[in-house]
Amino acid sequence: MQTMKAALVAAITVVALTCCLLPSSAEESGRLALIVSIDGAIGPASASYVREALAKASERRAEVVLLRMNTPGGLNSSMREIIADVLASPIPVIGYVAPSGAHAASAGTYILYATHIAAMAPGTNIGAATPVQIGGPLPGLPSGTPDKDGKDKKDEPKDAMTAKATNDAVAFIRSLAELRSRNADWAEKAVREAATLSANGALEAHAIDLVARDQAELLRQLDGRVVEVAGGKTQRLATKDAVVEAIEPGRISRFLAVITDPNVAFILLMVGIYGLIFEFMSPGAVAPGVVGAICLLIGLYALNLLPINYAGLALMLVGLVLLTVEAFNPTVVIGLGGIIAFVLGALMLFRVEAPGYQLSWWVIGITTAVFVGCALVVLGSLRRAAKAPERVGAQAMRGLSAEILDWNGNEGHVFAHGERWQARGADAFEPGETVEVTSVVDLTLLIRRAPARTGEGGTS
Repeated sequence: MQTMKAALVAAITVVALTCCLLPSSAEESGRLALIVSIDGAIGPASASYVREALAKASERRAEVVLLRMNTPGGLNSSMREIIADVLASPIPVIGYVAPSGAHAASAGTYILYATHIAAMAPGTNIGAATPVQIGGPLPGLPSGTPDKDGKDKKDEPKDAMTAKATNDAVAFIRSLAELRSRNADWAEKAVREAATLSANGALEAHAIDLVARDQAELLRQLDGRVVEVAGGKTQRLATKDAVVEAIEPGRISRFLAVITDPNVAFILLMVGIYGLIFEFMSPGAVAPGVVGAICLLIGLYALNLLPINYAGLALMLVGLVLLTVEAFNPTVVIGLGGIIAFVLGALMLFRVEAPGYQLSWWVIGITTAVFVGCALVVLGSLRRAAKAPERVGAQAMRGLSAEILDWNGNEGHVFAHGERWQARGADAFEPGETVEVTSVVDLTLLIRRAPARTGEGGTS
């Protein structure tokens, strides 16, 4: 028994020493590569996700962060937030457009240029970085207006606002190209002329640093490269045997990804308004008011994160007010004005035409139809109530049947409408007899003998 105990202690000691001598994790060996994936339009949720991932990479002292992208572009504000976080990161960020068939268009091109090392998988493409504004042409594209020599003025923007947006975008991407020693001339061309490049073309043009089929090959090619991180420090990458780990979006990022979808934000706003209207129409229902208030606040929070047109929001609210007025004071003209104002406001609500951030026509149409339907239901109810007979006071008692409880001379008590009433009448009645109420005077019912019912053969 003593021998077995001694052997067990010795085994535990050997295991403990082994664990102490060998690195317990990838973080301790400094060979951890974290993967952050942007798949879809770039927005507030993407910016929050990248910020959280870079903070986690810094805490865990990762060797590199692989920023894998497949995006059509997105919001300018979110793109600039991501770029600012990448430039300030003490951990090298490797931009990687993958898998094959993916692209990093528009905002994705700017982010790729900002990364410490830019890579692409075969069969991918980048470019088309022209800023797009709603209601206008693509800045810098050929205008079709020939100059005095008969040539198209390809490089002249059509208006001052377009020129400002284009020149700002050009200066921004050129500064990123100069920071990372990449092709600044092609970057400007991608902005002014919406130029694009394949993976091999981008490598030849020196728009990216390398092409890798998969992340394993990418890590092998990165091994030994020297990069400059925030603060001017240089770092030699050691990624050959790095352990790869994916970072999933946090709860906040997932929540933002849902509510910052323009269609979801629009629906939340409408549900909130409907809920409050129903609560005001039926005070004490509680549920519509609570749900409406929560949805309205979440919808307003989402709109605050998105670039919205406040004139469009005001038009929507005016349309809702007009439709509400139409429901209680039918004029037809007010209702039509409310529908027009609501639809125009919904179309103007979002200022940008970035991929993935357009408001769906189906959502606008269905929401308008629902609100118009509610207004018609309320309007029909009001009309039916106006045509219905009075249901309160003396008018509600006329014609009701009553049962004689006791009678003396020309007065007594009857049971009518679930209550015991004083009653008067010209006839003599017997207890239990059914009579008809003709009127109410000072809380006294005036009654008469119920008229005889008419049968199929005449009066019975």
